[in-house]
Amino acid sequence: MIPTLIVALITFIAITVSIIFFPSVKLKRQKIGTYWVIALIGAILLLLFRLVPIKEIWTTLTSDSSINPLKILVLFLSMTFLSIFLDEVGLFHYLARKAVKVAKGNQFSLFIIFYLLTAVLTVFTSNDIVVLTLTPFICFFCKNTKINPIPYLVGEFAAANTWSMMLIIGNPTNIYLATSAGINFVEYFKVMSLPTLAAGIVQLLLIILIFYRKLKKPLEPQEDTFEIQSKVDLAVGVVHLLVCLVFLIISSYIHVEMYMISAICAGSLLIYNIIMRLCTKKHWRYVVDSIQRLPWELIPFVLSMFVIVVALEYQGIAQKMGEFLGSNHTEWTYGASSFVVANIINNIPMSILYSTLPNGLSGVAYYKAVYASIIGSNIGAFLTPIGALAGIMFTDITGKFDVNYGFKQFIKYGLLISVPTIGVALLIIMFLI
Repeated sequence: MIPTLIVALITFIAITVSIIFFPSVKLKRQKIGTYWVIALIGAILLLLFRLVPIKEIWTTLTSDSSINPLKILVLFLSMTFLSIFLDEVGLFHYLARKAVKVAKGNQFSLFIIFYLLTAVLTVFTSNDIVVLTLTPFICFFCKNTKINPIPYLVGEFAAANTWSMMLIIGNPTNIYLATSAGINFVEYFKVMSLPTLAAGIVQLLLIILIFYRKLKKPLEPQEDTFEIQSKVDLAVGVVHLLVCLVFLIISSYIHVEMYMISAICAGSLLIYNIIMRLCTKKHWRYVVDSIQRLPWELIPFVLSMFVIVVALEYQGIAQKMGEFLGSNHTEWTYGASSFVVANIINNIPMSILYSTLPNGLSGVAYYKAVYASIIGSNIGAFLTPIGALAGIMFTDITGKFDVNYGFKQFIKYGLLISVPTIGVALLIIMFLI
């Protein structure tokens, strides 16, 4: 037990240190994230020293259960492909430009529109995609108009990691925790819609209160020259996403697993693009860039963290952690602890770990623990940049645009906004379930 705990703790600490001080390294021209390499080393050490049997890992990886990490990765990557393709054909950029036009020089109106746009896009795509696509636009736009980008960046990042709670597909942590508990698309939405709505409203009011003076300054309107290059590709991409969402909603009724639905839709979109490019001899940029932009590093990271968590469970450590959290007021014990732990080891490994902790619970206490952990994994993401991969990407993008938004500022606004937001969400879970 002790050697397993030591390897796990060293791996978690090393991942945290790498995210803060050296999130990536360059090998020749290739940029490689250090976090997944460290996780992989930790997993290999556990297997080499036989602290977890390979048979135990293989059995879980080949199981037909909904918590199979391979199925979850397929679901997330295929949904991500659909979203990235829509970004490549210009949907998100087009909507952002329209938002600027509608604001008509009013910063306050622009902020509200951007927040709502972020919320809607996050609900139907995912938080990572929205952060990747809207953050550069906000930085570029604010630099050109000479306005303070911080209110918009804080609003965007907070909204992306709160409204991602609404649907099961909004965050890979939702997918893992919900499927581990056997919660389907509809059941998830029924419970999480109200906490997400309440948390989003409270959060928006807090951000407006914090940045009200900055948002009162006038905004100089910019020329809008952006146009959608291929409306046909855009229409096809939107149809695929909508069809995918519809079938995900009814997946439990037609007895088809969610990963199969998303994989079929992503595969269909890919086949359409291949056929169209071969027939019309159009450029392959949309397809190639969409595939290249997929978060491939997530595969070794999730699988490595999965090995570590299986080892913790095999050695009985996860069970002891579950016993420590107890069976009373689980919405608060699991919600608060997952919120903190996500900012120590990142929310993806936190979710893999927390999928096993409530196994000793039953009934209402069990479901409160699961939903509270989901809330902690999402809202915890904007307490510090360590909380989620989206935070790492966010700080990397803002740094490239020379935006003065360092670690201290991130935590300052994170504390002011995330603590009341998670409090409201957990309070609703307490009375709702």
